Amino acid sequence: MPDMPPPARPEPARTPGAAGLVALADRCVQCGLCLPHCPTYRLDRNEAESPRGRIAYIRAVAAGQVAPGAAGDTHLDHCLGCRRCEAVCPAGVRYGELLVGARAAQAARRPLSARTRAVLALLARPRLLGLLAGLQRRLGRWLPASWQPVPAPPASAAIAPARPAAPTETLAVFTGCIARSHEAGSRAALARLLAAAGIATTEPAGQGCCGAAAAHAGDADGAQALAASNRAAFSGQARVLCLASGCQDTLARALGGVAAVEDALVALDRVADALAFRPASRRVALHLPCTQRNVVRSDAALRRLLARIPGLDLVDLPDTGCCGAAGLHQLAEPDRAAALRAPLLEALAASGASELLSANIGCRLHLAGGTRIAVRHPIDFLAEHLA
Repeated sequence: MPDMPPPARPEPARTPGAAGLVALADRCVQCGLCLPHCPTYRLDRNEAESPRGRIAYIRAVAAGQVAPGAAGDTHLDHCLGCRRCEAVCPAGVRYGELLVGARAAQAARRPLSARTRAVLALLARPRLLGLLAGLQRRLGRWLPASWQPVPAPPASAAIAPARPAAPTETLAVFTGCIARSHEAGSRAALARLLAAAGIATTEPAGQGCCGAAAAHAGDADGAQALAASNRAAFSGQARVLCLASGCQDTLARALGGVAAVEDALVALDRVADALAFRPASRRVALHLPCTQRNVVRSDAALRRLLARIPGLDLVDLPDTGCCGAAGLHQLAEPDRAAALRAPLLEALAASGASELLSANIGCRLHLAGGTRIAVRHPIDFLAEHLA
């Protein structure tokens, strides 16, 4: 395969203090162009549920102009962190960084709930989480039913073995937290696809949760501890592949200066000329997660890969806004999460598709909880049709 320059490595994440929050917020010119793109504003039609309203609240609290209050904190809690506003902002407001900093300041004055602390503790222990997720009946109060390990596909849907090829390089693969058990089949599918192109994979020991859930909950210390563990685990690796679009940005910042992080779909797209695919014989729906559209931006690579499957009847789900998963939002605000998910599920039901593809594990878990249609990673589908 041709030599490719490594992607830029973002700087490790830093949590801004009050002055930093004011400086970040001051970049907002209050133009309101973000409002129609904000899922929570579209849901509530309330200025306080918009990026502009939240930025004004964050700045006023950080500058000491107003005292933080329950109402303002609730609107901040409702933010999904989808960063759709960031993608369309003409002033270049770094809203993701602003939100993480504001949530950390919020957690310092208002301790996290016992439930949130318990879930974050589980996410920080992927092996334990994998075991407990299999005992769903005993965790019904904590996790949605869709957070169970995915069963192996039936024999009739067995994935074809990859054509043998001598490995020319080895790439590390990020396993994550809930994905450690839930995406084991997807990582095996990725390994088969890359093997067909002459690339081997490895899953370094000692890695764990990317820390996005902790950072978005305001647990800055927990997020930094997870980042340190992943830096140690991936030390010596040049490139790390990530299957979950919702994890990639946080992981990339954690590994800044250690290893470059790349979407697994982008890596596959780069070697796709070495792959051949069997025809598909069914209609499939495609969901593009917010993080894939706005942050990772691997949707074009995914479309090129799927276009290589002869006869595929692919239906794009309309962009109705965030699905509502948003990390722990689906646990903390189940009613709001379900309301945000509803338009997507209606479109899926009307599409006539037999399965749904989505490249972010949080979205897949949330969407699977509301439909009987199979929800899979696109890599599973690609490997299933490998010739």
